[in-house]
Amino acid sequence: MTIESLVLGGERAPAAEGKTFAVLEPGSGKPFAEVAEAGTQDVERAVQSAHRAFEEGRWPRLSATERGRILLRASTLVRERLEDIAVIEARNAGKPIRDARGEIGLVAAVLEYWGGAANKIFGETIPVQDAGLEVTLREPVGVCALITPWNFPLVIASWKIGPALACGNTVVVKPAQLTPLSVLMLADILMEAGLPPGVISVLPGPGSAVGNALVTHPLVSKVSFTGSTEVGSQIMRLCADNITRISLELGGKAANVVFEDADLERCVESSVFSVFGNCGQDCCARSRVLAQRSIYDEFVERFSRRTVALQIGQPLDEKTEVGPLISAGQRQRSLDYVVLGREEGAVVVSGGAVHPIPNAGEGYFMQPAILTDVNNNMRVAQEEIFGPVVCIIPFDSEEEAVQQANDTPYGLSGSVWTRDLGRAIRVAKGMHAGVLSVNSSHSVHTEAPFGGYKKSGIGREMGMHAVQLYTEVKSVFFSQE
Repeated sequence: MTIESLVLGGERAPAAEGKTFAVLEPGSGKPFAEVAEAGTQDVERAVQSAHRAFEEGRWPRLSATERGRILLRASTLVRERLEDIAVIEARNAGKPIRDARGEIGLVAAVLEYWGGAANKIFGETIPVQDAGLEVTLREPVGVCALITPWNFPLVIASWKIGPALACGNTVVVKPAQLTPLSVLMLADILMEAGLPPGVISVLPGPGSAVGNALVTHPLVSKVSFTGSTEVGSQIMRLCADNITRISLELGGKAANVVFEDADLERCVESSVFSVFGNCGQDCCARSRVLAQRSIYDEFVERFSRRTVALQIGQPLDEKTEVGPLISAGQRQRSLDYVVLGREEGAVVVSGGAVHPIPNAGEGYFMQPAILTDVNNNMRVAQEEIFGPVVCIIPFDSEEEAVQQANDTPYGLSGSVWTRDLGRAIRVAKGMHAGVLSVNSSHSVHTEAPFGGYKKSGIGREMGMHAVQLYTEVKSVFFSQE
């Protein structure tokens, strides 16, 4: 195994303390890469480099058009190397290779979007009472600390890196320790595309050291974090002393509301993958299905039949629909919730056990679990499991469906299935979630805002709304007197 070094100020470099850590392959439980482990000294070096590049370097002073060209070149390079990156992502995160290809294609699309958007970030002219001209400018905030999760390693990194760079910022990226490889590959591509020195650093390592040092550094102007609600809350507290700008994309417990007039064939096929895709490790997972009582039994039967037919296998197998969980600990957490659900009175219709895979070694596979006879007050219906476990809950009226959908601390995403347009509008307006789909489970669009209500986070990534996260608004008045 080769040792992957850090990216420090736009160059590959060893960790200051010379430490490394092994990256495991979830499909086998065995290490397949060795990565330099960043520490607090590396954080200091990276932030200082990014600060110099912002205050003195070329990147914020390039024309927006030239910044865009570099991002467009990076997008082209990602597409040219899509298969190589997808294989690494599949092996490192346990994703089915078909899903990994789709995600790397999305990364290219995100960079392409921001390449085109870079010279379309502008301010306003405002009529004021005094004689003169009032304008606003959108200016980069400075050094951005971007902390990314392990469930969609490169996709979510691109959601942050793309707009941050397009707006003229410099970035220090802290990928999840479990899945650093594809983010290091993207940094190489950005440097090859023409990113100037100092603009990007990538620091793999433990969040307790690297993450905390980053978010508390006085030269960091902006923190963007995707991960658990508990860690997000801690980061908010750490950012308070320096009044560091912050955006958070956190947990979810999405409701998938299925009315009796839904197209069940389309709904079931989509709903199964909306919760078991990525082995349930998705903050948008529709892990609470609210099915109208008149079709409840039929929905459960259809849903169960499709779930049992899912192809569970090794990530690089083209037939695989569901791969392994990211770690033994994450699998055990999911299995424990199945036991808890049964203790709370739920019925385990199928799944909920370790799934045997030939030649998998210590791979972290699990049979997707379906819990029925669930009420919305149970812990399995309220807490984010982040694994292949779904709760199917009955409801009677439209009003009850909305009430149950909203009865959760989270508010990230959700779906509504109905042929009644008026009902679709009423329910979509009534649900307290930042991203909703009607007759679809598709939450993420490169061009549209993404983020949540309540404990699901602060701010909106994706689309031009992300400009607000990575710029300051400056007001300038020109007197004509």
